[in-house]
Amino acid sequence: MIIVTGSMRSGTSMWMQILAAAGFPVVGEAFLGKWEDSIRDANPRGFFESPFRRGIYHATNPDDDGRFLFPQSVRRHAVKIFVPGLVRTDYAFIDHVVATMRHWREYVGSLERLHRMEDAYLRNHPQEGQQRPERSSLPAWLEWWQLHYDLIRDVATRRYRFHMQTYESLLEDPERSLGKVIAWLGGGDIAAAVAAVEPGLQTQRDRSGAGASDCEVSEILDELYDTVHRDRSMSKGFIDKLNATQRQVEELVAARRGPTISPSIIDKVSVVPTT
Repeated sequence: MIIVTGSMRSGTSMWMQILAAAGFPVVGEAFLGKWEDSIRDANPRGFFESPFRRGIYHATNPDDDGRFLFPQSVRRHAVKIFVPGLVRTDYAFIDHVVATMRHWREYVGSLERLHRMEDAYLRNHPQEGQQRPERSSLPAWLEWWQLHYDLIRDVATRRYRFHMQTYESLLEDPERSLGKVIAWLGGGDIAAAVAAVEPGLQTQRDRSGAGASDCEVSEILDELYDTVHRDRSMSKGFIDKLNATQRQVEELVAARRGPTISPSIIDKVSVVPTT
């Protein structure tokens, strides 16, 4: 499958819209459940998510009705799977992975905005109960780090075909970006894919959110983002720096929710191995 991955609020929905426009079959619905009523403003054109957003593995395949998804039947299907789900996805389903990265400061602000929408909806619809959507117990910046570290580690370990770029670089030059990616995926309608990119729909550009003020490793987060944004390979020295930061972050995480299970990255990784 063609797996679109990243953190929440990173441009994964736009990538799903792009691939659908290019002619790839898409797994997922524009709006799940009450999302069209509760958080439509966060993504007016839809999220295109499915139960597989948490991974394709024994808990989701077969589904509750006993239907089994066969890898050979969905080679060109696009599906959104967030990073934790990708890490647990059966390798047989991973044909190409397209990852998108949002600047961590924008991510903090955008996630806070989404949470406000969810909270407002629940306050105005008490009949639907007070159960809140699942949220991480970590600060948003720390969650951003952990997700991207786990993604890079998974690529280094399982070595699948992988392309990653920033949401910002896609909006800056969609024709150049998508021409390369669509060809890498085996061809599609590039003109329609480019037309699906609407920079005006980016709802969060502020990088000064209050939730980012307590970040203790902001320098390496900025450097990681800059490395991906400038399409640079990750050197051995840079990987060592990421591993050192992960050890520092593990101490912060352990203080909040117990030890993590992410070991160090063990090899050099190219950010965009598209050959």
